[in-house]
Amino acid sequence: MLLHLKRNEWGGLFIQYLIAFLVGGIICAGSQIVLEYTKLTSAHVLVGLVVLGAVLSGLGLYEPFLNFAGAGALIPVSGFGSSITSGMISEVRRLGWEGLFTGAFEITGLGTAAAVIFGSVIALLCKPKK
Repeated sequence: MLLHLKRNEWGGLFIQYLIAFLVGGIICAGSQIVLEYTKLTSAHVLVGLVVLGAVLSGLGLYEPFLNFAGAGALIPVSGFGSSITSGMISEVRRLGWEGLFTGAFEITGLGTAAAVIFGSVIALLCKPKK
């Protein structure tokens, strides 16, 4: 696909990568600043980012942000919160209240299963620090 791009399309692709890099970096830098200057732990920041992504998605604000930033907004854990909420909203529209229980797994199930499987394999293969 990349080899078939015309010369003027390379500039647009570079800008997309640059925006994704900068937005993802700003999210990570902001999280690091919170860790450095508050008494919050990394678990607090992780949960805060998931909740922030879920709330912004519920308010309809994360989708435009995702369209602008691409992977820079999708890859950080706030994208996971957005995915959970998006799945729940779509399943509630399709199934009614039962979608609250199934929607979270509709979109994020594969990623969660992969994380559990690969995490388990790595835990079995690697020696833990003491």
